[in-house]
Amino acid sequence: MRQRVCILGATGSVGQSTLDVVAQHPDRFEVFALSAQVRMDDLVRLCEHWRPRYAAVANATQATDVARRLRDYGVKTEVLHGPRALCDLAAHPEVDSVMAAVVGAAGLAPCLAAAASGKRLMLANKEALVVGAGLFMRTVREGGAALLPIDSEHSAIFQCLPADRRAWAGLIDHIVLTASGGPFRSRDPQTLGDVTPQQACAHPNWVMGRKISVDSATMMNKALEVIEARWLFGLDPEQIRVLIHPQSIIHSMVVCRDASVLAQLGTPDMKVPISVGLAHPQRIASGAPALDFCSVGALTFEPVDRDRFPSLDLAYQALREPDGSTAVLNAANEVAVQAFLDGHIRYTNIYRINAVTMERVRPDAGEADSLGGLLELDGRARRAAAALIGECMS
Repeated sequence: MRQRVCILGATGSVGQSTLDVVAQHPDRFEVFALSAQVRMDDLVRLCEHWRPRYAAVANATQATDVARRLRDYGVKTEVLHGPRALCDLAAHPEVDSVMAAVVGAAGLAPCLAAAASGKRLMLANKEALVVGAGLFMRTVREGGAALLPIDSEHSAIFQCLPADRRAWAGLIDHIVLTASGGPFRSRDPQTLGDVTPQQACAHPNWVMGRKISVDSATMMNKALEVIEARWLFGLDPEQIRVLIHPQSIIHSMVVCRDASVLAQLGTPDMKVPISVGLAHPQRIASGAPALDFCSVGALTFEPVDRDRFPSLDLAYQALREPDGSTAVLNAANEVAVQAFLDGHIRYTNIYRINAVTMERVRPDAGEADSLGGLLELDGRARRAAAALIGECMS
């Protein structure tokens, strides 16, 4: 039987790459459901091509418009709307696998629904794990879900480790998450206050959405990956290290207790970790170009300059503080990045807003133990960050 796949965030870069991999294996995969938040024209085109059973959009107005357009094309896809729709599709009894590629904390609830229903959960939405943390991992265990990391760094670590998770603790001394350094790797930190959203989104190696591109420029993306790695692999924060590797060929490394180093290499193409997530433990063609070592040339490494990338330290700070602190950091960052993209604050204000929000918003005891508590905490952090943005603008 073909694996029935639900793709949450189908019109984004990860969603599109997932469909590229699926298209190469029509005998293995069936597109059961697609969702989109903003790009309705793209969603209509995808539904016309793939003919999924369901599509999900943000609101009733979008749903009415998309359903009408699909009827005109003779497409019988049923269109759902609202946050509940994502959860219903992620937990649908006919769905085998869920690609969680929704951007931001909005992906937490459907990820929890998929985990509780025992799905193969392919996690491209790192914020869901950053916000959900212990609750998320507990739901995965109790629901019997198969959690497959899709971030290239975490997929690399996953591919280097044995299938038996019980062996991980005895194997790992520490892991190294590699970072490209983004567009400002060699830029004078004193000039960063003048950068534009267009400059921040010009990643040298990866094609990504605007939010994650800004996160890569500030290295908040790597900070979130440190938090994600702590929960995915059960590591202490001190066991997670970050190294700049501008070529983005070594996607991450496991340093073993005997000083051996295991690494996963490949071209910087998200179709590779997506194919691993879809087919694990088997390997299938991804469609990514093969790595040509002769054309790659030298592989270089640099320590992270904390003056240029102060956001990275916020991850370790949040992991040392009470449960829920990582959710506060994520919420503040989402608000701050959007304000920067909208032209309301300077690039360098992003770090300040994140750091001060963490000082001002402290999780209450037990608040991180439920979805409702985490959403309340998320809301408090967003309001605090918005107030700080107002201060920057005044």
